Amino acid sequence: MSAPSALRDDATLVSHAVSELARRTHFPVAFGGLEHDGAVHVTTIVGARTRSIDGLVVHATRGLGGRALVERRPRMTLDYRTSRTITHDYDRAILGEGIATLFAVPVLVSGAARGVLYCGSWAQAPVGEVEARPAFDVAGELGTELRVRAEVERRLARSPAPEGGISAGAREEIRESYAQLRGIAATVGDDDLRRRLEDIEGRLAALTGDGPTGSVDTDIHLSRREIDVLACAAVGSTNGEIAASLGLRETTVKSYLASAMSKLDASTRHAAVTRARRAGLLP
Repeated sequence: MSAPSALRDDATLVSHAVSELARRTHFPVAFGGLEHDGAVHVTTIVGARTRSIDGLVVHATRGLGGRALVERRPRMTLDYRTSRTITHDYDRAILGEGIATLFAVPVLVSGAARGVLYCGSWAQAPVGEVEARPAFDVAGELGTELRVRAEVERRLARSPAPEGGISAGAREEIRESYAQLRGIAATVGDDDLRRRLEDIEGRLAALTGDGPTGSVDTDIHLSRREIDVLACAAVGSTNGEIAASLGLRETTVKSYLASAMSKLDASTRHAAVTRARRAGLLP
């Protein structure tokens, strides 16, 4: 089964992240790429005045980005040309572009470095918390999307649909993935990333083949949080587990559940989940 089209390929994800990096940090040059075979392959460059960075491949431990990759933490040099804390394997590329200050942020996925994003300035420009925070945010968002994509692909690969429909086991895998995605989306601050996660959620829900039925009023409207809570309840999560997943208080979870149950005219959470599925609100 192929992955949903909302799961962007590597090049598209990096391109979006680098564009966001340039927009949010206001550094004149931004570039980056993902790690393959122990090296970061730069695939997107924004704002460069020359072509010296084109095709740059940064190996682990080498240069500023190589250090950020293996140390899994941001690295910065105010004056790249005179820096003694990095190797100068890539001087032709970096100095060829005329970059003085360079800032490298690793892209972390479940604790592992999957790539590096860079922002640079032709003049020396100190990087403080205000300048660094947007770069951290962009790298974090890219890491989140890579993690989500990997998890969705893993689950879909584990649960191929047999001829004649999706098996019961595959259906439960999809429902669990759906609940986890809603939990992740609930913590994401970037509107564009949240919309893409919601698109993936919808595609996962559609894979079950369960549409609205005539046995339940399909004009039921639940809030996003009510659906979040029901999606978690549908895979057996306790109120405490739902609260931890969605970043809510347990009393708030109970309130959302009660509201959803009332709207669905259900006396138990199990009945609420069943009615929500029949109404096409859950997979």
